[in-house]
Amino acid sequence: MLDKIILRGKEVQMTDDEFFAFCQANADLNIERNAQREIIIMSPTGSKTGSINLKIAYQLEAWNEKEGAGIVFDSSTGFTLPDQSIRSPDASWLSMEKWKQLTPDQQEKFAPVCPEFVVELKSKNDRLDDLQAKMESWLQNGAQLGWLIVPEEEKVYIYEAGQEVRQHQGFQHQLAADPVLPGFRLNLSKLMV
Repeated sequence: MLDKIILRGKEVQMTDDEFFAFCQANADLNIERNAQREIIIMSPTGSKTGSINLKIAYQLEAWNEKEGAGIVFDSSTGFTLPDQSIRSPDASWLSMEKWKQLTPDQQEKFAPVCPEFVVELKSKNDRLDDLQAKMESWLQNGAQLGWLIVPEEEKVYIYEAGQEVRQHQGFQHQLAADPVLPGFRLNLSKLMV
């Protein structure tokens, strides 16, 4: 299957390898592909959102270093999902068991696997309904737990496989990721800049 993209007024088709090369050649852009193989190009994140995102990834990595149960990925990591979309969560975790099932070549490119845990962070200019649809897509493709964090409202939408979406209001508490990431607690109060 080929992707279709319009560049400078001309339709261009790309294989998966060509799409990977296109993303590498344009590393300053955030590029994803949806299930319909449409290319989504987003601008780089703003400074405040970038700072909050780093704090989320830092807490996740600190927990993972202690537990040693998997691999943590940052916002520039793309995954090829079962529906053939290529998505990049703002932070994610994949068990070591799933990571070791991938070949070295798969690990180097957009790994054909869905992380068990994903975090999406809403920036001021993001549309909430777009991010909610993306979170549903993560679950449909195999994620077990996902958090959509909305800093300006101090709200977190919690997506869990087989459950209704829940909401957590307020950043004065920690958010637990049990049982998917046993013992991981995100200190929401540390996200405020």
